[in-house]
Amino acid sequence: MKIKEIIVVEGKDDTTAIKRAVDADTIETNGSSIGESVIEQVKLAQQTRGVILFTDPDFPGEKIRKTISEKVPGCKHAFLPKEEARPKNGKGIGVEHASVESIRIALQSVKEEMDEFISEIFLDDLLEAGLVGGNRARARREKLGALLKIGYTNGKQLHKRLQMFQISREEYIKAVTTILQEENN
Repeated sequence: MKIKEIIVVEGKDDTTAIKRAVDADTIETNGSSIGESVIEQVKLAQQTRGVILFTDPDFPGEKIRKTISEKVPGCKHAFLPKEEARPKNGKGIGVEHASVESIRIALQSVKEEMDEFISEIFLDDLLEAGLVGGNRARARREKLGALLKIGYTNGKQLHKRLQMFQISREEYIKAVTTILQEENN
């Protein structure tokens, strides 16, 4: 599987994992304090070939994703569910621990950022589905992020991410229904 865009990852172990799964070029951020030279590389990559942000499903990974998105608009995003980014020994989390198949699925499910989208999903919908507030909200958001391939977010960011990736009301309802049915079985 050949990827046209340049994939932005956190480090060399992520690059190794990506190259095991697909034929692609990468840019490594080397951590969450992203230097101006890395931002310039990402800007050039976006202008010439396009960029896919593929960071770890943890706080530092989300910070990197947010920083680059703000400075380089129009990036595409690939997400791994947390359970697919854990090593067998359970210590740590990252793209480098994901299977070849998980990486390929994430890259086939890339989401594109969109600015001009009016969501049909409202904050009340998130409350009603138990995605914000309540003791199961976090687990439900994790499942929703995996089903919709938009990654995990906290309650405040969920609505923004649904808008950013133009998730339709139908897609949202289908995913929420699946989550609630799984809980009732």
